[in-house]
Amino acid sequence: MLKLGTATLSKLPAGVARPSYDQAQLRVGIVHFGTGGFHRAHQAMYVDQLMNQGLALDWGICGVGVMPADQRMRDALKSQDGLYTLVTKHPDGNYEARVIGSIVDFLYAPDDPERVVELMAAPGTRIVSLTITEGGYNFHHVTGEFDFDTPAIARDIEGTAAPATVFGLVTEALRRRRERGVAPFTVMSCDNIQSNGDVAKKMFTAFALRKDPALGDWIANHVAFPNAMVDRITPVTAPSDIEQVARRFGIDDAWPVVCEPFTQWVLEDHFPLGRPPFEHAGVQLVENVVPYELMKLRLLNASHQALTYFGYLAGYRYAHEVTQDPLFETFLLNYMEREGTPTLMPVPGVDLDLYRRTLIARFANSEVRDTLARLCAESSDRIPKWLLPVVRANLACGGEIRRSAAVVASWARYAEGKDEQGEAITVVDRMKDELMQIAARNREKITAFIENRAVFGDLCDNPRFVEAYTEALTSLYEVGARETVQRFA
Repeated sequence: MLKLGTATLSKLPAGVARPSYDQAQLRVGIVHFGTGGFHRAHQAMYVDQLMNQGLALDWGICGVGVMPADQRMRDALKSQDGLYTLVTKHPDGNYEARVIGSIVDFLYAPDDPERVVELMAAPGTRIVSLTITEGGYNFHHVTGEFDFDTPAIARDIEGTAAPATVFGLVTEALRRRRERGVAPFTVMSCDNIQSNGDVAKKMFTAFALRKDPALGDWIANHVAFPNAMVDRITPVTAPSDIEQVARRFGIDDAWPVVCEPFTQWVLEDHFPLGRPPFEHAGVQLVENVVPYELMKLRLLNASHQALTYFGYLAGYRYAHEVTQDPLFETFLLNYMEREGTPTLMPVPGVDLDLYRRTLIARFANSEVRDTLARLCAESSDRIPKWLLPVVRANLACGGEIRRSAAVVASWARYAEGKDEQGEAITVVDRMKDELMQIAARNREKITAFIENRAVFGDLCDNPRFVEAYTEALTSLYEVGARETVQRFA
C-alpha cells in the first residue's frame, strides 16, 4: 500500500486519476477558510479540473483553519503534500478515484496568524473563499444581525492580540491592502445558505464598521461578495471510507473525501481582480443566482426534510432506504411538482422535470449512505428557510400545502424524541430543549408545536395551514408514518 504524496503519484494504480500538472509550479491565488469535505469535493475539484487542462496554474489554493479541530486537517494534508483522494460513489457500485492537487498549502491560523494575514494581503491573492457553515457567519438566529457578544469576536474587535477569527483575519488583511494601495480581493462564499454572498458582505462589513468605521465603509464600497449556489452530497468521511480507499485502490490516505457523481456550481460573475476560467470546468456563470438558489432550497433541501422525519419514524435510517420505497418516492415527487415547483421563478437552462427526477436518483444512491440523522439535525434552522417559504407562497396564491403541512407535522412528531418502535431519538438542534418541551404537549394540544412563533411566525393563525397540519399530526398518531405518507401523497 502506498502512502499518498508527490513521491508516490507515479506509482498509483492505473485506474486512479492523478494531477497531470506539476504542483511545484502552482502559485497561490485563492485562500480558503474551511477546508472540509465539501470544499475538497467541490471548489478544489473544479480548480483541479482546470489545472489538468493547463489552466488556472496561478490559482492554487491555500487552505486555512481557525478551529481546534482543523489541526487534524493540517496534519493530514501536510503529511500528503496537500494531496487527497476524491472517491465518487456511483449508484451501480462503481467507485471512481481521483487524486486532487489544487491545494498547495494549508495554514492553521493559531500557529502563525501573521503569516495568514500577510498571505491574504499579498497582491497574488485575488480570492478569499469560504465554507465555514452557516454558523460561521456569526449572525443571530432571530434578528439576522451580526452577534458582537461572541467572546472571540469581542477580542478581535478590541485588537489587543493577533486576530483569531475569520472576521478578524480577513478584515486585517483588507486593512493592509487598503493601506498599501493594493486592490481588495473578492470574498467568495461557497456555503449552502441563501444569498451567501450578501450574507457574507453584511457580516464582514458589520464587523469592520465596529472595529474601524472608515475601513468598514471601504469594504462595503470596494469588496466584491458574489452570490453562489453550490450542490454536491458529500457525507462525512467515515473510518470505513478510509479502509475502502486502502483496500480498493491501495492508497494510504489520512483523509479522503467521498461524494456522489452529481455536482453543480452556479456563480455570479463578479470578480474585479479576475478569477479562474470556471466556465471551462462546467461552472454556470450568471448575473443572478436567485432562481437557482430557490430551485435547490425548495426542491432538494426541502425534499430532504420531506423524507427524513417520516422515514426515521417509519424505521429507516438512510436517505436511500426511504427514497427507494415507492410510497415515499411518490410523496416526494408530488411535493416537488405540485407544491415546491409552483413557487419558483423561471430557471434559465434547467429542465425542472429532469431536475426533479435527478434528485430522486441522487437520494436513492445507496453507495453514498447519507444518514437520516444528518438530515434531521438543526431542523429549527432548516425548516423555516427551506420549507416554510413554500407554505407561505402557496397560501398566498391558493396553491397546495397538504404535503408541506404534513412534513411540519412529521417534524413535530419526531421532536417528541421517540420513534414508532419506542426507540429514543437523539434530537440535534440548537433549540432542542425548547422544541422537545413543546412537542411533549402535542397530544394534549394538537397545535402546540406550530404556536412557537419564533419558528413559525403567524402560520398558526392561518386556518388552512392549521387544518392540514392537524390532520397530518392526528394521522401520525392514529396510523403511523407510512399510512400518513400514503394519505397525503
